[in-house]
Amino acid sequence: MAATGSAGEIHQAERGRRPRGAVRDGLVAAGLELARTGGPDAVVLREATRMVGVVPNAAYRHFADRDELLAAVCAAAMGELADRMAAGVAQVLGPYGDPVAAGARLGAIGTAYLEFAREEPGLFATAFAVPQQHAYGAPDDGTGRDRTPLGQLRTVLDELVEAGVLSRQRRDGIEYPIWCAVHGLAVLTGSGPLRDVPDATRHRLEELTSAFIGAALSQP
Repeated sequence: MAATGSAGEIHQAERGRRPRGAVRDGLVAAGLELARTGGPDAVVLREATRMVGVVPNAAYRHFADRDELLAAVCAAAMGELADRMAAGVAQVLGPYGDPVAAGARLGAIGTAYLEFAREEPGLFATAFAVPQQHAYGAPDDGTGRDRTPLGQLRTVLDELVEAGVLSRQRRDGIEYPIWCAVHGLAVLTGSGPLRDVPDATRHRLEELTSAFIGAALSQP
């Protein structure tokens, strides 16, 4: 009778049969879960390998160091934020170029951004804890549409131009002050000095910020 392999040998063989890229994807998924509960500081190579079930050295076949893993987790967290924003926009009815619908889509983007920051503070912090230069302005993700958070904001602003709400002369670069306003509010009411304000006050601040952006866009 053939000898039966040890449990360790069997486990090693099972690991060896993993599809190409599965370990890397698993490490990123583990890092994402660590970030969800503990923010960017919780993304540690050794803990990620433990969660995936591989030896610590296996991580270095895919990531040169902890910063490379964190960069991949940052991108994954940004992707979750982008998905939340896209889902919010998809719920808005109305044809492309309709001023009311375009304005509602802009509002949906801001609402989704703030909700994500409030409900997923660990992922929100991680999305912007970039150890390397992040391609926020990457034009496409391979699906034919720009699904990054910044790309979705740009798409809606372009629609507002087509709808006659935003003048074409003022369009260039206006996404950045809008992003600053919404992101600033998310940080102030998340981990910043306004984190303990009552919910009613926070809602009021969100309404004021939205109204401020809307008024700024509609100026001649």
